[in-house]
Amino acid sequence: MTTITTRTVEYPADNLTMIGYLALPAGAERRPAVLIGPEGTGLSDVERRRAEALAELGYVALAFDLHGGRYLEEPEEMLARCMPLLADPDRMRGIGHAALDVLRAEPRADPDRTAAIGYGTGGAVALELGRDGVDLHAIATVNALTTGRPGEAARIRCPVWAGVGSEDPIMPPAQRVAFTEEMQAAGVDWRLVVYGGALHAFHHPSVDHTVRPGVGYHPRHAQRAWRDVVALLAECLPVTD
Repeated sequence: MTTITTRTVEYPADNLTMIGYLALPAGAERRPAVLIGPEGTGLSDVERRRAEALAELGYVALAFDLHGGRYLEEPEEMLARCMPLLADPDRMRGIGHAALDVLRAEPRADPDRTAAIGYGTGGAVALELGRDGVDLHAIATVNALTTGRPGEAARIRCPVWAGVGSEDPIMPPAQRVAFTEEMQAAGVDWRLVVYGGALHAFHHPSVDHTVRPGVGYHPRHAQRAWRDVVALLAECLPVTD
């Protein structure tokens, strides 16, 4: 019985050597490909397991790196790196394009059938790829209702799905409104799911998070959000034999 295969991949981005995690489905044929962006803390086993889960469904999946192989557990260090990054769409796009180039260069990946999903800062990177006009089949983002530069959302060429916790203080109702107004004004095919009672990073097991206000794991909604992302991929980027 053949199984998925995985390996790390090194590539340059943002003046760092990034260390991504590539998961390949069984078989030898080309498959649709998915980028997976991590929370601001950086690439962890949570995103690696998601890459493996997508490979088991038949996708080539690359969980990309944000911090040159580091995982930033200390909130101060994480914010010191991520806040300037989130304020610089071109830097985010550079990180996203570098990872996308690696993914599309993988022989098992169909470079014309790709999607980008992401969480927190990684979700903001996925959205910026869309605003940069990248040919994606779907974008999914959790905890990343970030808005872009005026008018650039009109470049988004695919459906956008977004999920957020109702009690997320980092993505409050005003941010939800700004995001959905941007998507609507740009004519994007968008969806927003608000998960009742969930905090920021509700999808991320608490054992892998520094405890801080407004952040918390919600097991049921984490499972629901993952099912919603998989359903989006099945709709927009189906795996066909």
